[in-house]
Amino acid sequence: MGERALQLTVTMALSGLLFPPRPLPAQQFASVDSVVRQGIRKGLYPAAVVVVGRADTVLYARGYGHLTWSPTSAAPSPDSTLWDLASLTKVVATTGAVLRMVDAGTLALDAPVSRFLPRFAGGEKDRVTVRMLLDHTSGLPPYVPFYRLARSTDAAIGRLYDEPLVRAPGDSADYSDLNAMLLGLLIEQVAGRPLDQVVEAEVLLPLGLERTMYRPPAAIRKWIAPSGRYRGHAVRGEVNDQNAARLGGVSGHAGLFSTGHDLARFAQAWLRQGLGPRGRWVRAETMRLFLTPGPRSGTRLLGWDGPTLDAPPDDPSVFGTLFSHSVYGHTGWTGTELWVDPTRDLFLVFLTNRSYDPRTRRSLEKLKLVRARLSDAVLRAVPPLCDAEHLTSC
Repeated sequence: MGERALQLTVTMALSGLLFPPRPLPAQQFASVDSVVRQGIRKGLYPAAVVVVGRADTVLYARGYGHLTWSPTSAAPSPDSTLWDLASLTKVVATTGAVLRMVDAGTLALDAPVSRFLPRFAGGEKDRVTVRMLLDHTSGLPPYVPFYRLARSTDAAIGRLYDEPLVRAPGDSADYSDLNAMLLGLLIEQVAGRPLDQVVEAEVLLPLGLERTMYRPPAAIRKWIAPSGRYRGHAVRGEVNDQNAARLGGVSGHAGLFSTGHDLARFAQAWLRQGLGPRGRWVRAETMRLFLTPGPRSGTRLLGWDGPTLDAPPDDPSVFGTLFSHSVYGHTGWTGTELWVDPTRDLFLVFLTNRSYDPRTRRSLEKLKLVRARLSDAVLRAVPPLCDAEHLTSC
């Protein structure tokens, strides 16, 4: 076999094209289907997709409902339907790009942010590091409506730089969109290119995420799940987050669109400890660094979040109750979720358009309950691993 043929064989094997997936029987996921359909019946979202898999295979993939509440609208597909990822942008685009830069040695986690963004400087801001933006210990406030305070992209960025800290840097973790917004600007500064171009080159192309993008073109909008309504019409392909819209649709905290199967490929790269379909994406040791919590970051990892171990029954973790302590993931305001469990060699992608037109009050709170039940249903449906490399008992 020639060198090129051998390389193609390895690439196809890693991407699941040469050795087809080994799905589990559909009836094994009956409880998963039931949980997702309950969310539709309760009016939380009209459409959803679920993808469950391991590092080397997809075990289950299914679409549910319709893209709008009309039964004549299209049904969602795990492969072709694009969803507004909202805050999943933080882990796929922003964390992915920073991970690559740290792995390549072009960015240091403990470097001060002001070294790259001189406008973010002065006083306690000089102590804020790249790591603090990733694990939300920077001291920045959780949210600021820049779209109301600024009428242009440049003005919004100026407001972001000027926003004062509300806690001492490194003291404690408090989730903030502003951290990822600054990381997006920092990535652009280090790479010398716009954020969407960096994400495409460093994350999307190496991992084969062919249907993942910022600012999807109008020609493909019929394949996009609507994430909002405006004057009675479904809004598709325009970022739901208004701060991201003020920044032109491309930001570190929101703006990315993707499919269930593309997110599955992203999750598999993490389960493979940095090995992508085209070879080594990042080193395993760099990836482990991003999955190590800091002394004061609580459940926050670098870009990702971990479970709260003592969550009360009336406010359960989105990871459910059966998770291993190695699990990590993230959610998005529009109704998206991704978690990865290395101990079980398992991932879950759960995408909905909850923000489109929920038929019930407090839909985000109720979606959290669905996420928790779904996580437990997946963990009950997939048998544990019994090999020596994993800790799961059989």
